[in-house]
Amino acid sequence: MPLPERFDAGLYFIGHIETPWRDRAACPRNARESDAVCTVVVDPRWAAALAGVETCSHLLVLYWMHEARRDLVVQVPRRHGTARGTFALRSPVRPNPVAASVVRLVGLEGTRLSVVGLDCLNGTPLVDIKPYFASTDAVAGAVVGWHATPER
Repeated sequence: MPLPERFDAGLYFIGHIETPWRDRAACPRNARESDAVCTVVVDPRWAAALAGVETCSHLLVLYWMHEARRDLVVQVPRRHGTARGTFALRSPVRPNPVAASVVRLVGLEGTRLSVVGLDCLNGTPLVDIKPYFASTDAVAGAVVGWHATPER
């Protein structure tokens, strides 16, 4: 399926992410599969935006999966053999390759945040950082029905 001819909006990458993973095959399948300490590097022009971040135990990090394909609308998950729509999956392959991970903040030095809980390539562009509120962001009864029963 061809992509639209032009973008609908623009955004600023506010930094980048440093991880130990240099290719997609080496990345964890999801952020909870790794306890690697990664570094979220915020561009110095956004340094003032970090005020108060050190009080957060966890953050929501949004990033741009810059090497992902953007043309699939139906995919077959690796561990589930049935085709699913892209919007029912957490795959990096999507029209807008935005990823979100809840990370544990383990340190902050200047504009460098040490975190645990990422699953992206080294050099991944950073889109945004938000505080994670367990009281409003966690939904205890949330279900992904197709994922509840393994197919293989």
